[in-house]
Amino acid sequence: MKKTYSNSFKHAFSMIELIFVIVILGIVASIGSEIIAKTYESYLNQRTLHNASLKTELVATQIANRLERAIPGTIVRRTERTTPATLITNTGNKKDKILQWVGADIDSFNAGGWTGLCDLKSSKENGDILNTPGSTLNITKSIITNLGGSINKSYVYFHTKAGLQSRAIKSFPSNSSNITLTDNNNALSEHYKLAWTSYALEISDINATTGTGDLVLHYNFLPVLEQNITKTTPSSILLRNVTTFEFRGDGNTVRFKLCIRESPTDRPQDDTIICKEKAVF
Repeated sequence: MKKTYSNSFKHAFSMIELIFVIVILGIVASIGSEIIAKTYESYLNQRTLHNASLKTELVATQIANRLERAIPGTIVRRTERTTPATLITNTGNKKDKILQWVGADIDSFNAGGWTGLCDLKSSKENGDILNTPGSTLNITKSIITNLGGSINKSYVYFHTKAGLQSRAIKSFPSNSSNITLTDNNNALSEHYKLAWTSYALEISDINATTGTGDLVLHYNFLPVLEQNITKTTPSSILLRNVTTFEFRGDGNTVRFKLCIRESPTDRPQDDTIICKEKAVF
């Protein structure tokens, strides 16, 4: 039997067609990789913004909460740690680096330690004894001690006709609602606030290259306006990479602005600045 062969051929891609396909795939791949790279870059930027915004908001809220406890008339400003303290003003001054105030002891107040009410008549009759009906001063003493404070370094504040007056505390007699004061003057009123610490905020350890520093909270130092901050004053870092901490106020109102510089860990050159402002009444 004679074999027969077909003369038909199957068509395939030509070399030119293959080159076109390869070129098109290369273009698609480059566009796709660029889209992926931009998406990842956008993710890093958004993550950096979110982290910076979250940290700044948390610290700003913490500052606002502490300022809400400030005794009215005790919020002062300083240019340096040892320069005179002056009452905060609404004009503001960029030379002012330190915001300082006396904080009322709200912890023991809420726990029923001191009431803030004074029996004015009996207190004046007893001279250096402040009669504060309804107070359970053992609770106050215990809470202040547990927080690291001292009764012997505590003060009571009165708003009298002569203005804000402070009296140093000598002791809390056991099982008594009376506070023994260190002096015998008549700067008393029906309402008082008790304080065992001052607070102060400043930017320290500023980097000369980046212009950023650490926002530091000083605490547990004498609750009087003229008390300076020293090297031994306890302190804690609230926030790093801070570029700006500005404040101004009028009376019992304080407004402050806090800014930080943040950058992705793998691209330190792509930094961003996030700011938060709050007003405390």
